[in-house]
Amino acid sequence: MAQNPRTSETESTPNTGRNSGLTRRNYVRSLAAVATATTAISGAGSAAAADDYEVIEAQGQTITIDAGETWENKLIDMTTGKDIVITAHSSDWTIRNIGFKGENSSGTGSATFGISDTAGGTCTVENIYLGDGASTGNGNPNGHGQTAFWVAPDHSGHIDFTNVNIQGFADNAIYGSAPGNKGGGTIHIDNSFAANCYVSHFRLATEGSKITNSSVYVDNSEGYVGRGIWAWAPGTIEVENCQIEMNGQNTAIDAGANGNPTEVVVKKSDYDEQAGIAEHAGSNVKLGDDVGTSPEAVIPDGVPTSPEEAASGASN
Repeated sequence: MAQNPRTSETESTPNTGRNSGLTRRNYVRSLAAVATATTAISGAGSAAAADDYEVIEAQGQTITIDAGETWENKLIDMTTGKDIVITAHSSDWTIRNIGFKGENSSGTGSATFGISDTAGGTCTVENIYLGDGASTGNGNPNGHGQTAFWVAPDHSGHIDFTNVNIQGFADNAIYGSAPGNKGGGTIHIDNSFAANCYVSHFRLATEGSKITNSSVYVDNSEGYVGRGIWAWAPGTIEVENCQIEMNGQNTAIDAGANGNPTEVVVKKSDYDEQAGIAEHAGSNVKLGDDVGTSPEAVIPDGVPTSPEEAASGASN
């Protein structure tokens, strides 16, 4: 089947009530949220009730989103054991209200979403549930496996991620550093949640890219103990109003890689001091006076907590 390719990159204060949504202790991974849409999963492409969502069975297919297109209100049935790939490498597209039901156990090692804006426009990813996770396919929890979102090197425009829930992926939740080597496009991750992923949760590289009003949580329940935020060159990457709760695992904020320096500017956030900060290759993490070390990662208000909630758009 067609796969989204990877880049050549390699790895070498008290809580202030910010992000006051649902606590991660109630909703991490195997949550039992109330489904706002109750349509049972049926055949591929079958329609649910009017004004609800379409159900698509994963069968190893690739779905392509064209320039200017809006792809919305889909529930993807992953209980088939097969993969599905959604690609959008054009401009001014929108992907919203998409829920994935069941773990991706295909073991293909592809990226579920391969995306970029290749014409300097603005694209939108909003209200997405990928909280049921993906298996590695090789039994190694800290080896490369499935990626949730992969942003291609040719990305030259801007992508807004809003209200996204990603948990339990073995090879990055949002892998957005590749444009730093080529296209130079920007990414803004806002009001989103990522938990128990590896190699990293939010990974960015280009000047003007930022992460705001979001949470990262690692509790080692899945064995995926990736970095919280990983900033590649050239940067600068901004982090504001975020909660990075790592429970001592890996690194909360990692700056620089492969001999290339970058800068991370952190404001109004809390990070896990035990996991700490790593500065490589002359990189610099600048902490504002309003940065604390008592993170309380929560799922921000508006982020979907079930596949049905996402697909129906109820969380919006």
